[in-house]
Order: sequence, then C-alpha cells, then structure tokens
Amino acid sequence: MSMSNNITAFLNFVAFMCSIPIIAAGTWLASKPDNECIHWLRWPVVFMGLAVMLVSLAGFVGAYWKKEGLLGVYLVCMAILIILLLVLLVLAFVVTRPNGAYSMPGKGYSEYRLAGFSSWLRNHITDSDSWRKIRACLADSDICPKLNNEFITADQFFAAHLSPIKSGCCKPPTICGYQYMNPTVWSNPTNAIADPDCSIWNNDPNQLCYNCNACKAGLLGNLRKEWRKANLILILTVVVLIWVYLIACSAYRNAQTEELFQRYKQGWA
Repeated sequence: MSMSNNITAFLNFVAFMCSIPIIAAGTWLASKPDNECIHWLRWPVVFMGLAVMLVSLAGFVGAYWKKEGLLGVYLVCMAILIILLLVLLVLAFVVTRPNGAYSMPGKGYSEYRLAGFSSWLRNHITDSDSWRKIRACLADSDICPKLNNEFITADQFFAAHLSPIKSGCCKPPTICGYQYMNPTVWSNPTNAIADPDCSIWNNDPNQLCYNCNACKAGLLGNLRKEWRKANLILILTVVVLIWVYLIACSAYRNAQTEELFQRYKQGWA
C-alpha cells in the first residue's frame, strides 16, 4: 500500500472516531425529557453521526485495499455530510441565540418569555397543532411530579435552580402571586390578572401550567440550553472532519499521481 493510501486510511480512521462524539451528542439530546416529546428533533444528530461512521469506514476500506471508486464515493459523501453538519450547526446557532430568560429577585431560578425566543422555534414547536401532542407528552412525564420528592419547604423550592421546563410548566408565574403549598400545588393568587397564564394554572397534575405560554417558553429554554451544549461538541468534531477531509483529498490526488507515474514508467519499460 502506497504512502498516500496509508495516510488516507489513517485519516479515515480519525474520521471514524469523530463519528463517536457526534453519535454521543445526539444520544444525549435524544435522552432528554423535552426532546422525547419532540420526535422530529430526537434523532437527526445520531443519524448524521452514523452516516459519518459508515462513510469513514467505506473510505478506510477503499484506501486500505486500493479501491479508487470507493475512495471517490467516500470523498463525495463526506463532503455532503460536512456541508449538512455545517448547515445544522448554523441553524442551531441562529435559532438558539435569542434567550427569553429573565431573573427573578430572591429566586434561584429564572422565568421565561415566549416572545424572547426565535420565531423559527416558536412556529415549529409551540404552534397549536404541535403543542397539543407535546403537552400530552409532558403531562405523562415525571418532570413535574418529581419536584414533590425533591423539595419540602418553600425556601428550598425558591432557592432551587430549576430547569427552564420545570420553571415554566410545573408552577405558576411568580407575578401571579400564588401562595406555595408544595411544588405543584399553589393557592390564592394575589394578582391573578397580571398575566394570562395566571388564570390557566391548575393544581390538577394533568394540567398544571402545561397550557401556559410560560411552559412553551420553558420548553424552548431547555432546548436552547441543551443544543448549545451539544453544539460545542459538534463544532470541534466538524473542525477535525474538515481538516481530515482536506488532507484526505490531497492524499487521494497524490495517490492518483503516483499511479499515473507508475503506468508511465511501465509504458517506457
């Protein structure tokens, strides 16, 4: 096997290893309770990682056994995958940049405004048709019921760093002035007209604030937080993949040049 093919095989092994953090990031995202309720967001990153793994494996086989056709397919497919990953990263960065969070004085958690998040997320996730299914999924989950086992006193609850989805879906907005009974039971609002969500809150475990704009905002806040963490891994991985791809292209051209030179020598022999 020529030096160029050796280099290409090694680079494909590196690309193969790069697929692992992509799959891991996708699996981590898919395992989050909020993503479980948004089915179309759960698996794209995992599928992308699996595609990178398969294409890298094909490139390794092509380089190791000198299958130029397979190497050509690898280069084309990897270019497409890198472009798709870049598009995914740019889209994720753009739609998760706006932040609807605002701090609450004297509270460990923040609350969230739906209007503070990107219109793309609002239109694709919190529209009425989508939210009906998401709301039912959230009500069936243990996101809010678990709070009753975690906090006993009001002081404990108010000092807690609740996730966006717990802050938005499991309690009424602070501005409503509800009195704390337990994390999912509140009574006697002192300012019930301060926000439309105040009248939507219900102590029924199947309702709580799942129909509130605060809950929709909390879900988007969770997605934003999780995707921005995953983006860090994806950015590093894509940078390595681009570097590997460029070197692989150079090695592929060198291998073709070597082959032409060998044929030329044989023709003169």
